[in-house]
Amino acid sequence: MKAFQLIGGSADVDETTALNDVAQPDPGPGQVLVRVGGAGACHSDVSLMEFSAGGRRDVPMTLGHENAGWIEAFGPGTIETPGLEVGAPVAVYGAWGCGACQNCRKGIENYCLNVTASGPGLSVDGGMAEYLLVPATRYLVPLADLAPAEAAPLTDAGLTPYHAIKAGLHLLVPGSFAVVIGAGGLGHLAVQFLKALSPATVICVDQRESALEVVAGLGADHTVVAGPGAAEEIRGITGGRGAEMVLDICGYDDTLALAGAVAAPLGRLTIVGVGGGTLPMNFFAFPYECSVQSTYWGSITELEELLALARTGGFRVHAATYTLDQAAGVYRSMVGGTLQGRAVIVPNQS
Repeated sequence: MKAFQLIGGSADVDETTALNDVAQPDPGPGQVLVRVGGAGACHSDVSLMEFSAGGRRDVPMTLGHENAGWIEAFGPGTIETPGLEVGAPVAVYGAWGCGACQNCRKGIENYCLNVTASGPGLSVDGGMAEYLLVPATRYLVPLADLAPAEAAPLTDAGLTPYHAIKAGLHLLVPGSFAVVIGAGGLGHLAVQFLKALSPATVICVDQRESALEVVAGLGADHTVVAGPGAAEEIRGITGGRGAEMVLDICGYDDTLALAGAVAAPLGRLTIVGVGGGTLPMNFFAFPYECSVQSTYWGSITELEELLALARTGGFRVHAATYTLDQAAGVYRSMVGGTLQGRAVIVPNQS
């Protein structure tokens, strides 16, 4: 079968990735083979390319950690359950933990105490191939009438901001403000989740006016062009007090500085993006009792909630589909900053 793989050696998309012929996986005991219907392209993959260039990633490895498709086959001893039968459409939860630690037993394998950043397209072959091998049925969530290509981005681009927002919903009372920095694949969904789940006034920031036009059409109450005057403009919108929730979808030095400048006392600043920036901290750096945290995906039960919300039509994924042959071009557009919304690779599409 064909697979779009990370091969390493360079941070350049065309030099560090390749479309290769690989063996189709055969499910062993307890495992499930999924025919891939969609695999989201994520900026985290670009970070993996940079890591592999420094020899910090085993290659070759098939990319794709946002996956959905149809159950193709079960390995020996794997038990079918309602909604998880051969042919059933499923979303694949991507944060694979040890399954035995306290957090995994609670269903929050994204915070496994024994494994870090494990899962398809991160530590083992991912979904940018015709088939994906999943180690256990517990990582599969039935899709019912949702199309796999539509659901695939929700497993990360949707789940990550959904989890971050849920953790701070108690702060978003009537009259409150939420700021989303970054209007791309995760940001445009974060805006919609905030509008669906809270009464907060939502402000979105991006350097691309075209991206801001998209989120304005999806419910953002205010849009702000990133730049030297962005913090002052946001402070003006909030009446000078700042925002109770700030989500930095990018995580660069300049976006983190903006996030810190617009947070409110007792607010919550969540670093969602893996841009590698730093946020200096001292007693006077932030408003009093403003909490700062990073986040990594969400739980399996939160993915179930998110898919249920998707079935109600509570939000819209701004995405386009591409073939495996077009995958390298997708990442080139991502690196160049011209990709709008989310890109979904559909391996079984010509």
